[in-house]
Amino acid sequence: MINKSIGCNVRDCRYHAQNENYCTLNSIQVVNHSTPATTKESTDCGSFEKR
Repeated sequence: MINKSIGCNVRDCRYHAQNENYCTLNSIQVVNHSTPATTKESTDCGSFEKR
């Protein structure tokens, strides 16, 4: 099911809706990989799984 509350353009992700740029998960975990996170490049989708 497409979740239009979570936009996503990562087609390599298992949870990408494929026909539309949305996620199919009910919620995602946003994680930071540098502390403190000061830019959007410092964060990632922790729910990503390779397709």
